Amino acid sequence: MTLSELNKYGPAFQVKVIHSLLERKEFLTNIYDILDSSYFDNQAHKWIIDNILKYYHEYHTTPTPEVLKSEYEKVTNDVLKVSIREQLRDAYKVIATDAEYIESEFAAFCKNQQLKKALLSSVDLLKAEDYDSIRGLIDNALKAGNDKNIGHEYLKDIETRYREEQRITVPTPWDEFNKILQGGLGNGDFGLIFGGPGGGKSWSLVALAGHAVKLGYNVVYYTLELGEDYVGRRFDAYFTELPANEVMFHKEQIEEVMTKLPGNLIIKEFSPGKAGVSTVESHIQKCTDLGTKPDMVVIDYVDLLRSNKTTRERKDEIDDIYTSTKGLARELDIPIWSASQVNRQGAQDDIIEGHKAAGSYDKMMITDFCASISRKAKDKQIGVGRFHIMKNRYGMDGLTFGAFIDIAIGKFKMVDDEEFQTLSSQEESTETNTIQANFSLAEHNQLQMNKSLLQDI
Repeated sequence: MTLSELNKYGPAFQVKVIHSLLERKEFLTNIYDILDSSYFDNQAHKWIIDNILKYYHEYHTTPTPEVLKSEYEKVTNDVLKVSIREQLRDAYKVIATDAEYIESEFAAFCKNQQLKKALLSSVDLLKAEDYDSIRGLIDNALKAGNDKNIGHEYLKDIETRYREEQRITVPTPWDEFNKILQGGLGNGDFGLIFGGPGGGKSWSLVALAGHAVKLGYNVVYYTLELGEDYVGRRFDAYFTELPANEVMFHKEQIEEVMTKLPGNLIIKEFSPGKAGVSTVESHIQKCTDLGTKPDMVVIDYVDLLRSNKTTRERKDEIDDIYTSTKGLARELDIPIWSASQVNRQGAQDDIIEGHKAAGSYDKMMITDFCASISRKAKDKQIGVGRFHIMKNRYGMDGLTFGAFIDIAIGKFKMVDDEEFQTLSSQEESTETNTIQANFSLAEHNQLQMNKSLLQDI
């Protein structure tokens, strides 16, 4: 794109766009979803666009000159008020003999303006050598003005709603999860594992990624705490079932296993707080361009990504990160898994429920599936734990599964109630397990199912 092309959508073009918006309701209706005042350079133009959008949203038509006059009379900044009046006068006076051209060029105008903003924003990123973020900005700019889809037409699209195999999933290593997820985590879904320090969160992400690779899926695994080589050795342990601290002595065995893996695995390290969701998106595009389009993405952990917002409240930044990650899953149409920390109290509980996870409510609202891993000190000694389903958009939640957990090789095996009670009884503690004292895991889950049935009646 040349400099002249970047500048061809200047003030004269923008005035004509405003003219078309004021004169033709059809044009405004067609571009309402992609119209943004930030595309316009002049502050008066921005004010006019914001008021057009506000009026259309409320009344589904274009504002009259009288309406706009009454609104700009409320403007307290005299300089801005004069400018608005002048720009409105120009917009109504313009003779748009090229109206069709102006409207046909609107999508290109959106791309142009976003691209100019992206280039300006890239200056500081270039100094920091943050090339992935620059690519993300440019890619997003090029998407501007593309949304011409009005959505699902209910009366016409019944075949779409009921076509076979509409929901595509990537199975988890655990049949119990796959059953309640109707096959696994679906394309466009965001799944989250909560747990305490050393509880097995990262290893569960390794298991999810490794299982997908063994099934023939391409997986990109992002690590923001550990180095790529270190995470790679965890996968060596998972695939060979050799303890992670011993895999370095079994290179030939590892190589033999690797040759039999049908899927591909890419492990990428980012520094915590330095990479954002746009960085991840740019890297995924890079992988795709080089021949490895991911079927699933794992981020260890999403909380360590950089937010696009800079606020005093970390909560707002976390909400932005989670919302952006969910948006990325939907845009790429692939499942994304991640993990998050629970608070100190939650880490000591037999079952980690939603209110025990840091910022859990907002995170659970954004994600599609949430589970927790609870492993107290005695649980870790005998290799057991409990998976609790905190949220499931596609089926039952509130269920708890006992599990045999071998962190040395990243194996999580769900066990039946009798076997779990046998394993739990090995704890050398005078304290009575909360679940054992009241009812078994099986009874607990039956109660949850009964509650769900009552809600459906």
